[in-house]
Amino acid sequence: MPSSIPTYGINTILNDKNGELEVFFLGEKSEHSEIDLSIPYKSNYYKIGICTKGTANLKVNLEDYEVKKNCLMLMSPNIIKQWPGVSKDFKALSLFFTRDFITSTTLINFDQFTFLESFSRHVLKLSNKETEDIHASMLLLQQKYETPNPYRSEILKTTIAGLLFEIAAIYNQYEVTASSKQSRAQLLTRDFKKLVITYAFKQRGLKFYAEKLFISPKHLTETVKAVSGKTAGQWLTEAVVLQAKILLQDPANTVAAISDLLHFPDQATFSKFFKKSSGYSPLAYKQGL
Repeated sequence: MPSSIPTYGINTILNDKNGELEVFFLGEKSEHSEIDLSIPYKSNYYKIGICTKGTANLKVNLEDYEVKKNCLMLMSPNIIKQWPGVSKDFKALSLFFTRDFITSTTLINFDQFTFLESFSRHVLKLSNKETEDIHASMLLLQQKYETPNPYRSEILKTTIAGLLFEIAAIYNQYEVTASSKQSRAQLLTRDFKKLVITYAFKQRGLKFYAEKLFISPKHLTETVKAVSGKTAGQWLTEAVVLQAKILLQDPANTVAAISDLLHFPDQATFSKFFKKSSGYSPLAYKQGL
């Protein structure tokens, strides 16, 4: 059986081979990662960042985001992400941290921070006042991170906790406003996408998702198409292809083993599906990485 989807730690992203980092602050003047982040990947850390200049295209799971000045980036472990395009002048203040770093000596309950969940919105456009507040908090964190202190770790944990609560207030208000504006069809489509991310690697039949949502396959197809512009089947295909591409990154994963993991009846069926959907055979894609 193939190994699980490759997961990067903070050290991997930062090209740092000295131990395993649990927290890191990346300032505006820092170099970009040498890893090709345009290829889908997962991570074992949380990331909070605010863009101060330039633009970037971010894809999380099956959602596309445009990141530009005053945008807040919120990313949790295990989501599938990639950066298809980043402008040369892109700048941001970014905080990376693991769950263990925050919870090891604090009583913070991560469940109260819905913006850190896998299915949350991962990019928010902040108002001018919100931008000023978050930017100031990030600069304070950078100063605490870069200042030697025998209690530096404890100081960082409490400062990060304050930032999390600050963001929670902004995000919760955003969710209330967004939900009040969404139609029943939009909410159903959102729930369908969540199910796709969770089950697409083993369930590709629309009947399964329709039953989960207590509607007919026809109603599901018509609703998702009307809201997103893509059929439910297209969303499912994209999710499976995304999973396959990530698994194909690992040289140890054979095409046959990946077809088994993704619950295809045989390698030939998987290869035909992948080529029709992506334009490449699995082997050609693997060799071109």
